[in-house]
Amino acid sequence: MTASFLLIVQIVLVVMLVIAVLLQKSSSIGLGAYSGSNESVFGAKGPASFLAKTTFTIGFLFVVNTLALGYVYSSAAAESVVDNIVEKTNIAAPAAIIPVATKIEAPAIAAPSVQEQNNSTEANSTTQK
Repeated sequence: MTASFLLIVQIVLVVMLVIAVLLQKSSSIGLGAYSGSNESVFGAKGPASFLAKTTFTIGFLFVVNTLALGYVYSSAAAESVVDNIVEKTNIAAPAAIIPVATKIEAPAIAAPSVQEQNNSTEANSTTQK
């Protein structure tokens, strides 16, 4: 439940961070042109210092939440499914099966005997004549 809550917070922080960055004044103005007369809302200096502080705060929360998510997911990944099953059923895990090495002999190929060689050469000579 903690991981899903942190993931939802992460998505909300991402959306807020994108909006805060896009509202800031830049060379191309960005979405700040659509904010209207926000000088009176944010004070005499305008939204520059307020949005800068907001962006920094949201960015800091984003980094902290990302580290928390990484910790939660890495600790959850340390446990395997087999470990959870063994703990629930109280069955001992099977020992590792080590194969026994067996000696495999290659089939013996006998060389032809001298008599077989003589017979084959005589057969070849009679067919050639």
